[in-house]
Amino acid sequence: MHFIDRISLPMLLIITAFIGLAPFVPEPHVWEKLKMLATGELTKPIDIFDLLLHGTPWVLLSLKLIRIQSVSKSN
Repeated sequence: MHFIDRISLPMLLIITAFIGLAPFVPEPHVWEKLKMLATGELTKPIDIFDLLLHGTPWVLLSLKLIRIQSVSKSN
């Protein structure tokens, strides 16, 4: 988890806001791809790549917030 500690929270928030939510209209790709995953329509390689690209910032942000919370509880 050392790599998560080296990423600043403000930078991660900015990355998540722009890459994690792009494009903003008509709906974010990550939301569209999650809906496709839920319905079993996520089969094309480009769609899987889109989910990974737009979902990674959300995963990193979640890990960072969990890490911050666990470190603050242990102190």
